[in-house]
Amino acid sequence: MAEQAVTVAVSTVIFGLRDVDGSPALHLPLVRRVREPHLGRWALPGGPLRPEESLREAAREGLAATTGLRPRHLEQLYTFGAVDRGGADRVVSIVYWALVRTDEAERTLADPNVSWFPAERLPALAFDHDEIVGWAVKRLKAKLEYTRISHALLPEEFSLGQLREVHEAILGRRLDPANFRRRVEATGTVTRTGALQSGVRHRPPALYRSTARQELLT
Repeated sequence: MAEQAVTVAVSTVIFGLRDVDGSPALHLPLVRRVREPHLGRWALPGGPLRPEESLREAAREGLAATTGLRPRHLEQLYTFGAVDRGGADRVVSIVYWALVRTDEAERTLADPNVSWFPAERLPALAFDHDEIVGWAVKRLKAKLEYTRISHALLPEEFSLGQLREVHEAILGRRLDPANFRRRVEATGTVTRTGALQSGVRHRPPALYRSTARQELLT
């Protein structure tokens, strides 16, 4: 039996919000494969780990090279290493997941082989990347309940209505505005800025900011 080569790769699931019919919806960028295996299929950004790179450096530089993005929040998700996941050669992938603000997502590199897709309506993905995205969505939903992770998808100043829309986009369901406001204000994770949201038709809502900085990818 021929010895199977093993490659260590680093991939990243990047989440951002994009407008769909007037409401924000969770999206992620994918990269079209330009070689076999899975030629032409969409896949998560990533690539082989170089000997001189740390895992975090590989995630950061891989994202910058393929999408131009440098997310505010980046953390390791899981390691995927099924024997047959890479085809002829074995590929062990260390996967990160990341969050970017809407304005940052709009600065994705202009490339016909890079495109954003709704998290709930993805095309057929290469390898086991659909499974990986499923893990990342579950992790995001879980952390929404006990961290301020949703703040990383918003500008520095935001209304509670905007924060609620982020939670609704991630959870896939509507939330009661009054209950949401009470719950958020009770956590102490946001503080009023003293400013009001501009560009709204009716009474402008108060703006808030996070009481602690999110992890930055620098």
